[in-house]
Amino acid sequence: MSNDTTAPSDTPDYKTTLNLPQTDFPMRAGLPKREPEWLARWEKLGVYNKLRSTAGTRTPFVLHDGPPYANGHLHIGHALNKTIKDMVVRSHQMMGFDARYIPGWDCHGLPIEWKIEEQYRAKGKDKDEVPVIDFRQECRKFAEGWVDIQRGEFKRLGITGNWENPYLTMDYHAEAVIAEEFMTFLMNGALYQGSKPVMWSPVEKTALAEAEIEYHDHKSHTIWVPFAAQSGAEGDLAQARVVIWTTTPWTIPSNKAVAYNPKISYGLFRVDATQDESWTAAGETYIFADTLAEEALGKARVTEFTRLRDVSADELAALTLKHPFAGLDGAEGFWDYDVPMIDGDHVTDDAGTGFVHTAPSHGADDYECFVKRNWIDRMTHNVGEESEFLAHVPFFAGQRVFDHKGKEGKANSAVIAKLVEAGGIIARGQVKHSYPHSWRSKAPIIFRNTPQWFAAVDRPLEDDLSTYGDTIRKRALTSIDELVKWTPVTGRNRLYSMIESRPDWVLSRQRAWGVPLTCFTKKGLLPSDADFLLKNAELNARIKAAFEAEGADVWYTAGFKEKMLDGIVDPDAYDQVFDVLDVWFDSGSTHAFVLRDREDGAPDGIADVYLEGTDQHRGWFHSSLLQACGTKGRAPYKNVVTHGFTLDEKGMKMSKSLGNTIVPETIVKQYGADILRLWVAQADYTADQRIGPEILKGVADSYRRLRNTMRYMLGSLGDFTEEMRVDAADMPELEQWVLHRLAQLDETVQAGYRNFEFSSVWTAIFNFATVDLSSFYFDVRKDALYCDGDTLERRAALTVLDLLFHRLTSWLAPILVFTMEEVWLERFPAEDASVHLTDFPATPAAWKNEALAAKWAGIRRARRVVTAALEIQRRDKVIGASLEAAPVVHVSDAALLATLASVPFDDLCITSAVALTGDAAPAEAFRLPEVEGVAVVFETAEGDKCQRCWKILPDVGSHSHAGVCGRCDEALA
Repeated sequence: MSNDTTAPSDTPDYKTTLNLPQTDFPMRAGLPKREPEWLARWEKLGVYNKLRSTAGTRTPFVLHDGPPYANGHLHIGHALNKTIKDMVVRSHQMMGFDARYIPGWDCHGLPIEWKIEEQYRAKGKDKDEVPVIDFRQECRKFAEGWVDIQRGEFKRLGITGNWENPYLTMDYHAEAVIAEEFMTFLMNGALYQGSKPVMWSPVEKTALAEAEIEYHDHKSHTIWVPFAAQSGAEGDLAQARVVIWTTTPWTIPSNKAVAYNPKISYGLFRVDATQDESWTAAGETYIFADTLAEEALGKARVTEFTRLRDVSADELAALTLKHPFAGLDGAEGFWDYDVPMIDGDHVTDDAGTGFVHTAPSHGADDYECFVKRNWIDRMTHNVGEESEFLAHVPFFAGQRVFDHKGKEGKANSAVIAKLVEAGGIIARGQVKHSYPHSWRSKAPIIFRNTPQWFAAVDRPLEDDLSTYGDTIRKRALTSIDELVKWTPVTGRNRLYSMIESRPDWVLSRQRAWGVPLTCFTKKGLLPSDADFLLKNAELNARIKAAFEAEGADVWYTAGFKEKMLDGIVDPDAYDQVFDVLDVWFDSGSTHAFVLRDREDGAPDGIADVYLEGTDQHRGWFHSSLLQACGTKGRAPYKNVVTHGFTLDEKGMKMSKSLGNTIVPETIVKQYGADILRLWVAQADYTADQRIGPEILKGVADSYRRLRNTMRYMLGSLGDFTEEMRVDAADMPELEQWVLHRLAQLDETVQAGYRNFEFSSVWTAIFNFATVDLSSFYFDVRKDALYCDGDTLERRAALTVLDLLFHRLTSWLAPILVFTMEEVWLERFPAEDASVHLTDFPATPAAWKNEALAAKWAGIRRARRVVTAALEIQRRDKVIGASLEAAPVVHVSDAALLATLASVPFDDLCITSAVALTGDAAPAEAFRLPEVEGVAVVFETAEGDKCQRCWKILPDVGSHSHAGVCGRCDEALA
């Protein structure tokens, strides 16, 4: 027969007889415009509340929201965080849980108070002249405004949750419970008032927590200061001086000791010659660590020196030194005290001199050295809240370390000048190094000794919650190891090491906007006295009731102390504390007023998941753990999931100054929220995430490919009815293989969702949709779907498409919340329908068939050789379509040959015919190196082109309908 494929002019047009896909589902998504319509629809349906009301006996699953601050528009990190949380919540709901999500906001604390102060400063207004309750009300109003703004921005991202009733740390009940939790610390003995160096912001005039600190490069003064021996020195050490090095000259007036390390090798060094203008002279002797002597003497402009001998640790321990300012005129003996030499493991010979100037009021290591020796009475109080030297300090009174804008004050220069005058310095310089700054004001901080309130982490608690230990630290470490699963597991090590080495928790802040420390102290007593703190259960109940009724502002009303203490103790005998709680105590207490107290909280008051960025190991994960261990006896969470930070496309940290920031609103307006959500799902969120225009283009391309898959299914299923459904056991092998893949995928998807591994879920589904379906199954079955009549193949294919539709749409719904709703409604447009009201379909275990899968793996390998051979012929324009081919396939393996013969291999290869043979392949046959034993010889198909299905077959034209093959003739009948 002729190979002429041109239809005779009298051949009917059979296009209308084909079952071509039909759907109104658009290829162009138009997400920015259409997503708000679905949001409005979900709100009208009340999807979240409907799921709660129909939960029945489902097991509750609670992801507890770490509260963002209500003080600005969302950034891309917020979008990453909330989208991951949303995927967790939605996927667990669809896996059969009652997945609850209560959004929350942190409303107290410095971030908001600082904003109000900035507004005051802009107006020339003095905060201290505003009544405290009025100021607090302004903070509350500010927070309320941003809660509403951020709520709208979060909802626009498709985040589900109880948006109508979120939790706010400034709600009256929340403030009452935070106070109650604090009073639990009071009653169980964890609370104490102490005086120790804390990180202090001179700009914000308050103590800061470690989580409120960030590190930036800072240029500091460096000085080398010699301390002369006062006693304990004999022979050649009598005139020698011990040299310290410090980057904080302003702390020299508060020096109380010099530390050394017995493990370091020290020597006595004599100056033999110097340059001009050196602050040393020939013949003077100094003690240095051996590894640092040359560098230090060089800084002092010493050109020649001699190492005289070793100096032992015993000799150092015997020394008592004089302060460099001892005996100065005008100092009135202020520094005329002994400066002991003390040993300390924190001393190194990496830099400096091998000796550490020790000011216990201005350094953590310094302070611990004094605590170890019970020398707390030697602490100094020389520096005030604005980093100024107090009035009692000679020479330096009023001089500030940093001014009100965080710029360097005159304190360092004044101290250095006085050291020069006193002959107490041998060298000076500057060093650029990483230095702690407040992450709000961006200004440098100082370590300052102030009276603060602490929670003791190693003090045995007076409660009955000792299952996991009798101290906060023991309970926390036990919880980390025994009660919590960590994703990724590195989070466990990070938090464990932090808890293991952390000091007591500084609870107090010298601010106005927060929950006050609801306690009273007895006048005339010291913090160490037994009755210093008033402990009374009835008083605690009164305070909580007052907060429930009027909020924490009531603490600041006139006569409140008298009202609370009436009938319990004499109010005049007690002072009321007006510090406010560290805001981390607020958010750390959320397990109590959210998980424990709300009907939609967690039944046992313990969340299934806490999920935040890696910075929260020192933030919310940390404070929640400490707080709950103090009042609940264990961690408030079962899983802790951690994500990385967002970077630009080059891996740089986003910064407004660099101009590389991307805000969620911009992405949503250009692409739609689903593209942003897909960016989250594609990436391994446990590492830092990169985002930028090129990356988003790639995400959008993946989205379009997936959307095309869904569109094809919708079009093909247009005429599917339940009467067409075919049982799995009766399906052709190809459909049974698809069901096997669905069973495999179901396991992968649900395991991924259970383990919070969204990138594995997306990758598995996307690869299945594009490789197994679009590039193979859909391609092969188009012929049967379009051209067959009521055949088993067509009905089985439609049944599989229906099963695919339900699974792919629901599996992807937690990720592409808007698109999968669109897909679902295109097929099921009922007024009350929503994919988000469904569960993942149950997948029969019988669908798994490993033997069939192995067989079809061999078939697909052989098919690859055929399609690759045909692609060369298409490229060379020998053929235009694969249906023009009838290749000869040589198969050396008899078992594989039999396998290929058992299936319609020509249909699988989308050719009009295939000849299978076990004969040896000729040398010119096409082969793929990676597929052994299969070779292809190209041949063109014989016959005419069927004007309906386009196959080239010998029987075309020999049937009752003109120009068609036998199969199509039967379909037309």
